[in-house]
Amino acid sequence: MLGTKRTLPKGFLESIVENICTYGIPALLAIGGFEAYEGVLQLVEVHGHYEELHHHVNNIPGTDFSLGFNTALNATMERCDRIKQSASGTKHHVFIVETMGGYCGYLAMVTGIAVGADAAYIFEDLFNIHELKANVEHMMEKMKTDMQRGLVLWNEKCHDHYTTEFLYNLYSSESKAIFDCRTNVLGHLQQGGIPTPSDRNYGTKLGVKAMLWVLGKLHEVYHKRWVSANAPHSACVIDLKKAVAFSPVTELKKDTDLEHRMQWEQWWLSLRPMLKMLAHYCISMTA
Repeated sequence: MLGTKRTLPKGFLESIVENICTYGIPALLAIGGFEAYEGVLQLVEVHGHYEELHHHVNNIPGTDFSLGFNTALNATMERCDRIKQSASGTKHHVFIVETMGGYCGYLAMVTGIAVGADAAYIFEDLFNIHELKANVEHMMEKMKTDMQRGLVLWNEKCHDHYTTEFLYNLYSSESKAIFDCRTNVLGHLQQGGIPTPSDRNYGTKLGVKAMLWVLGKLHEVYHKRWVSANAPHSACVIDLKKAVAFSPVTELKKDTDLEHRMQWEQWWLSLRPMLKMLAHYCISMTA
């Protein structure tokens, strides 16, 4: 537990190299979020300028399923269920819930499917005022049925101008007094808590896999008193996909949106139609 802040190594390379030499560090296992990946990438990209950095083996968890997501999803789902439960004794309430996740809408969308949300607005699926209006009209029609409460999820950075406050004002204004709106910003309530069994098991598996991989690479590149590790596979991300795998950080760069801190292509967007089906929109299976 180093207590470090989100500071990338680019401006401190001389100090990093000095410490590597001072303490004889042969390998580096970076555990963290996007900064960990970007930090490792910066170290790899300056291999040619610092011979000492050729002695590094780097790897971090991430990709399709990041460690801790399952715990955050459970926390978000639990709070949304509580919000829906609190509304069960009243009618004509629409709750607008803002989730965390940066520019990545995975948490908002998967939670939406799990709790039966009426809509989940995310950065990856562009929307406009016409779609927002259609959602409000759909909500008004829903209020005429036995299900007289609504839940809308809103990813924190899904739009520069259509904010949580804007959405609240829009739904409130267009509801024509048929329903009233409430907002709930979950914020850091989604973080921390007790890790789920899935995350605990994945954490153990990743730790073992990572250390075995690091040791194996050190044995491959060890030459008497030094380690020479400057090949692409000497700096990898440990992936959670269909199976645990290792991908060179340099190869992942072309697939990464560094500005928005996520992958360019999101496999889970194919699940979007399922959300609308559960909310009783008229949509086909091939949409």
